[in-house]
Amino acid sequence: MATATSGASGPGRGGGGGGGVRTTNRYSALQSLIADQDDIEDELAHAQKRLRDLKSRISAQSKKNFVLERDVRYLDGRIALLIQNRMALDEREEVKEHLEDVDVDGEAEMDERRMQQYSNLFFLLQSEPRHIASLCRLVSLSEIDTLLQTVMFTLYGNQYESREEHLLLTMFQVRGFFSQSRRLETLIRSTDSPPQSVLTAQFETATEFGSLLRANTPVSRMMTTYTRRGPGQSYLKSVLAERINSLIEHKDLNLEINPLKVYEQMLNSIEDETGQLPPDLPRTVTPEIAAANPDVRNIVTPRLTMLMEIANSFLLTIMNSLESVPYGIRWICKQIRSLTRRKYPEANDYAICSLIGGFFFLRFVNPAIVTPQAYMLIDSLPTSAKHPRRTLTLIAKMLQNLANKPSYSKEAYMMSLQPFIDNNKARMNQFLNALCEVPDFYDSLETDQYIALSKKDLQISITLNELYNTQSLLVQHLDILARQDKDHLRVLLEELGPAPGQVPRKENRTVELPLFSRWEMPIQDLTTALMAENNVTQNDILYLETKSIFVQLIRSIPRLADKRPIILPLVAETAATAKDATLVRKGIKVQEMLRELEELRLVDRKDNYRLLTDEVGAELAHLGNLREKFVLETRSLEAVFKTICDHNAYLRSQLEQYKAYLQNVRQTSGGGKKGTGGVGVVTVAGKDKKPVQNQVLGPYKFTHQQFEKDGVIIETNVPENRRPSIYFLVTSPSPGAFLIALHYKGREKAILEMDLKIDDLLEKKNQGVDSLDMEYVSLNVNKVLALLNKTFQRKK
Repeated sequence: MATATSGASGPGRGGGGGGGVRTTNRYSALQSLIADQDDIEDELAHAQKRLRDLKSRISAQSKKNFVLERDVRYLDGRIALLIQNRMALDEREEVKEHLEDVDVDGEAEMDERRMQQYSNLFFLLQSEPRHIASLCRLVSLSEIDTLLQTVMFTLYGNQYESREEHLLLTMFQVRGFFSQSRRLETLIRSTDSPPQSVLTAQFETATEFGSLLRANTPVSRMMTTYTRRGPGQSYLKSVLAERINSLIEHKDLNLEINPLKVYEQMLNSIEDETGQLPPDLPRTVTPEIAAANPDVRNIVTPRLTMLMEIANSFLLTIMNSLESVPYGIRWICKQIRSLTRRKYPEANDYAICSLIGGFFFLRFVNPAIVTPQAYMLIDSLPTSAKHPRRTLTLIAKMLQNLANKPSYSKEAYMMSLQPFIDNNKARMNQFLNALCEVPDFYDSLETDQYIALSKKDLQISITLNELYNTQSLLVQHLDILARQDKDHLRVLLEELGPAPGQVPRKENRTVELPLFSRWEMPIQDLTTALMAENNVTQNDILYLETKSIFVQLIRSIPRLADKRPIILPLVAETAATAKDATLVRKGIKVQEMLRELEELRLVDRKDNYRLLTDEVGAELAHLGNLREKFVLETRSLEAVFKTICDHNAYLRSQLEQYKAYLQNVRQTSGGGKKGTGGVGVVTVAGKDKKPVQNQVLGPYKFTHQQFEKDGVIIETNVPENRRPSIYFLVTSPSPGAFLIALHYKGREKAILEMDLKIDDLLEKKNQGVDSLDMEYVSLNVNKVLALLNKTFQRKK
């Protein structure tokens, strides 16, 4: 059973007395490791086991939900196209495949040699995160989600285990912040070039300060996916769920402050009551005219006050939760601050905090506020809750403007909420800086890596398609990831050969893959290995073992648990004369160890072994507090686990509805003809059918003027004299995926690119999101959907 150290002082090194104090992280880690060897079965041990099992179930269930959510989002878009009667035959087959055997049971079979090769490869990937960090920067947007599923929920899938969590976080680290240990450097550093984290690369390639961490890139997708792991979801539920649910209860509370929308709602209300509109209230007006209308002002003014009160309550709740923010989220904030200071030494505190807020609020907190049902904060958002949905969106905008430098160029009406910014900016920056104040973990990671090499049960559960997809991406970028012939990654991949193709979902079995290294011998004597590396003497080990055994004996003998003062010789004698053979052995052993410590002058019977007695007492007190902590954490996580399971049931019901719908389509639309693009009968593909390669469609060119004329552009910041030189290229690299690139005549590279999926667009449409922001232009969601359907369905 693992126990945390009490924090009390340890003995001095060497045999000369107890003067020196050692409280370093490595020494504490060694003490915890020795304590980990006990086999106590008391209430603390049972509480910790229950908590450990619960965390393991949450990690496994989180991965299942992540996969199901991807399926549901994908099918939302595909079903919508089916309803529109515009789905080509290959797309229908793709939908059908997504609906078959969503949850595959059973374990795949693999020959022993190949299993060993994959075991070596994935141990290397897990213990040397630089390879995955580099790969995440190299893959395309269309490839990143599948890779992140493997990285976040499989390779480092034990979300509450410190080694995996810390290894995963090293992918975000700043160069130069490594432990000085030679061993850890060997495990993390590349031999032919300095390591570059995903964040470092993002900062080094950024051309403008304002665009940092805001663009839709593989790195930003990686950061967002990290926040969807168990600890992040637990935090969001504990902090936001109650406040959001209380807001949704007031479904008739309308806090719209956009003058145009308020004006329109006012006209609709007048028309409903009187049957006609007064002549002085035209149907169509400009935002300025709407804002100047006295009735509109009278409606908006009290709403502004109420909105600021609600936003303040959200802000206060978030700020008070500082100590509950998961360590990993805070550590990434710390890396962002360090990188910003290094890249932009002239940046002031407000500018630095805007980037920290860009991650914490834009990527983590605000998405949960805007779509609470997707984050399991509520069961579902009622269809009648149109007003609360808009209120949540406005609160998220206010928090984002507070965390960032506010920009009102697109929504001038938000300027009315400037008092909220002025009143809270200073304490927001104080909160964002406080998020970054967390210690590093490199010393403990080194110990964790030793422990990993000593374990015989290190393994991951991974599907065949995850194996093959990761292998394929590694092979594709091998010349960048492993330049030297003797690089371990290159050696393993060349032995494995070409990656097999993706198997059908019904054949995508799970492999229980043991992880071990080909090049590093398993550590047999872990304590001795750590002693050699960390400059810990045999006397230190003797002292720590003695202390650990006394703690074990007191916990194992109920009548000693509450007896004070602690008399160590009496504890040893009680155990040595007990009926239990294990206690007898430990009692006799600790009597001899106490005698050795006295001979070494590390303890003294004349003062009743005061130093050792005090440390044993402090450890027992700490463990008592720890048990209460475990019990409280277990209760909290049980609620989280129930929510995750409920969400899983909801997602499965969604998929069942899709199955039933498609089955109905197949039965009622027999007149469709194969390949016509109509909704024909969906036939079952044979096993021997060769996979169809994705056909890239486009690019198709549209001018800025054409987009404006067709209403695709709803707002533009491009100067009028430059608009004739601006054009857009629209491509479909795979069914349902699109890329819109903004170009300037004479330049080969695109100025901006936007990666879109049809299901994401449909989700925005359903949620009432009107625009897509491309920084220089805003595009109308409905017009973009119509354009993509018209262009690419017709071209097929």
